[in-house]
Amino acid sequence: MYKVSKLFDNETEGRNQNTTDQLYKEDYKKPSIELIYAIDDKPPWYLCILLAFQHYILAFGGIIAIPLILAEPLCVKHDNAVKSQLMCTIFFVSGICTILQTTIGTRLPILQGGTFSLITPTIAILSLPQWKCQSSEVFMFNGTGNFSINNTELWQSRMREIQGAIIIASLLQLFLGFSGLIGLLLRFIGPLSIAPTITLIGLSLFDEAGKKCGSHWGIAVLTIALIIIFSQYLRNIEVPLILYSKGKWKISKYPIFKLFPVLLGMCLSWLICFILTYYNVLPSNPASYGFAARTDINTDAIDNSPWFHVPYPGQWGRPTISLSSVLGMTSGILSSTIESIGDYYTCAKLSGAPNPPTHALNRGIGMEGIGCILAGIWGTGNGTTSYSQNIAALGITKVGSRLVMQTAGILLIVLGLFGKFGAIFITIPEPVIGGMFMVMFGMIAAVGMSNLQYVDLNSSRNLFVLGFSMFSGLVIPTWLEENPGAISTGVEELDQTITVLLTTRMFVGGFFGCFLDNTIPGSDEERGTATWHKQMHGGKTNGSVGQSCYDLPFVTKYLRRLSWTRYIPFLPALQMDKN
Repeated sequence: MYKVSKLFDNETEGRNQNTTDQLYKEDYKKPSIELIYAIDDKPPWYLCILLAFQHYILAFGGIIAIPLILAEPLCVKHDNAVKSQLMCTIFFVSGICTILQTTIGTRLPILQGGTFSLITPTIAILSLPQWKCQSSEVFMFNGTGNFSINNTELWQSRMREIQGAIIIASLLQLFLGFSGLIGLLLRFIGPLSIAPTITLIGLSLFDEAGKKCGSHWGIAVLTIALIIIFSQYLRNIEVPLILYSKGKWKISKYPIFKLFPVLLGMCLSWLICFILTYYNVLPSNPASYGFAARTDINTDAIDNSPWFHVPYPGQWGRPTISLSSVLGMTSGILSSTIESIGDYYTCAKLSGAPNPPTHALNRGIGMEGIGCILAGIWGTGNGTTSYSQNIAALGITKVGSRLVMQTAGILLIVLGLFGKFGAIFITIPEPVIGGMFMVMFGMIAAVGMSNLQYVDLNSSRNLFVLGFSMFSGLVIPTWLEENPGAISTGVEELDQTITVLLTTRMFVGGFFGCFLDNTIPGSDEERGTATWHKQMHGGKTNGSVGQSCYDLPFVTKYLRRLSWTRYIPFLPALQMDKN
């Protein structure tokens, strides 16, 4: 799957890709771009904190969007305390996974956060009859405005089902990484498999965006317009800032609009909603149109949330496991796995490192599997994956230091411990969130279709595979949602498994795309697989020259003395790695 973090880095990646292709040399001592701090450099502590906070801001939109989307299918749309806890938990786990990935995973400066590839199967699972919200759950509150004990158990049982599915499905990602079999899987995956899968992730979430925008279209359109202006029309305008670098103050121009378009757009719309609320321009009657745009609706979330909230494993109870949920979640895990490999190569180029060797790739995918398992154990309702938006920022800031990203991981953990910090985001008005969703989900769909640049679209074979896979990914799930009892084999567990798989749009489209692309005769050039794999791998690695940045800390010098380590796919061995 193509994560939400890819949204506004396309132009940046293109510019840095051209620069990289011209300057990238075999010798690691000459990095692909001129960096202020390369991957192994250690900037001063104050710069680490500032740059880490920037990475946090870049990941902000993608991370907070996930709990806000999950709130409704989990039936906690009106429970601000629960939404605050979910936000704190996903920030906390993202920080842990970032530190693990940058320390013993690929060791590249990659931030880990929630993934939209798991949202679609999660919604499909929670759409089963036994997990659907009942009207009594939505409106049954006690005197303090929080859910009653009975309702707490009801939503937590839904969360435990999602937790169990993520934990078991992530074992596949862990196995593919640490066993080295991810290379075998990629032989059967091409642009005609990826394009419908990613595109349908964005298209399947249109209903969520429509509901929130519909609460006040004026504010939603304002948010959309601001994000478009900042990300497209003002993206090349650099704002002069006074910075302190290497012992002296200097004025440096900074591409603020290119880096923070979503944050700036949301904050300005949020501010306008606050002003309209303060002067009572927006209706105060909950039944009136536009009431959802007020900023004082959920202020109780800040008052009722504790100052400190420590997320802990199993905080929602023991995860439950069912075959239907696990299989549905597996499709999202596979999508996230495939896309992350391309992120590793891009990150290596922009951080001044040689292309990652095989053992680093395997370890990175395996560590993402561990990250998803930790997310399932803690109960974020989601997994974790690499954030490409933060990777693109490396080329802009010219800082590829691993230490900066590890500091960002610590920052995510610390902020995840403040309950009131997570509660602040609950006060964002629904139409502002809807405007953000409109732009982000639309870009996810467009980025999915961009994979077709490698495919021969003059081929009737390719047009058939693309059209059928896309259309079936829309038709079959929609029909089953309208006819929930259509699948009846007499075995309840089998009925649920088939229903979850066939109502997950990305699975249906991706399955038909992969199956038809691998069975209908066609050359590699026609299918686009040759060019796609070449682009993904970004050329040959530099062998063992300068690849100490991928070595495991403290233990690599001992591992290289052991001949048997060459047979362990995720360990650095004495021999050269080949891609």
